[in-house]
Amino acid sequence: MSFWGKLGGAAGGYALGGPLGAIVGAFAGHYLLDQEESHHKPPASPEQDQRSLAFTIGVIALSAKMAKADGVVAPVEVEAFRKIFHIEPEDLAEVSHAFDVASRDLAGFDSYATQLADLFRDEPATLEDVLHGLAHIAAADGAIHEGEMAYLTEVATIFGLERSRLRRALGAYVRFPDNDPYEVLGAPADASDTELKRRHRELVAENHPDRALARGLPAEAVRIASSKLAAINAAWDAIRAERGLA
Repeated sequence: MSFWGKLGGAAGGYALGGPLGAIVGAFAGHYLLDQEESHHKPPASPEQDQRSLAFTIGVIALSAKMAKADGVVAPVEVEAFRKIFHIEPEDLAEVSHAFDVASRDLAGFDSYATQLADLFRDEPATLEDVLHGLAHIAAADGAIHEGEMAYLTEVATIFGLERSRLRRALGAYVRFPDNDPYEVLGAPADASDTELKRRHRELVAENHPDRALARGLPAEAVRIASSKLAAINAAWDAIRAERGLA
């Protein structure tokens, strides 16, 4: 099934509205063409379709704005997005078109971030997934630059994410001078061993790849969840080594 097919419902009635909906409308014709060519797609849940669509279009819109801030949308950013969402070669032109539409749209990045924050207001883990995907794309050229770091921090603020979630999202790509495994877990350094073990278990459960699918995100979001889980486990391993825990 093509990339746009995986976004089932993009132009079929599950309107997002707002600035994200405007981007969907700009390239809805691509989806409609896929609809005509695919006659045996399994039925999808309208709610799941809309959530998958919002997540995917949100990452496109915010990453395009982030790339545009540096001048133009570079092929490396599209390639990074392709790796996250497993885009087939024949669909690259459509993905590139989506990036172009988002980068040229007059809406500011804050309007996209605000809409996503409203859509997933009760799911900070999903918003953290979006931020993690943006960090992956920002680091596609080898490093997250100062301007990109400021951008990601502002997006996290609009999302209402606490500092520990920002650290987890960026942890795989940024070496913080005050790197603190306790902050990655969102726990105080004087927490007891029992409290830390419980916190680690909670984060593993919240960020397990299966939970991403259960939240109605596209299957490709599993890649993001797996990366986040690695950062959480690395922080826990560092704490275990420091405390001599089994």
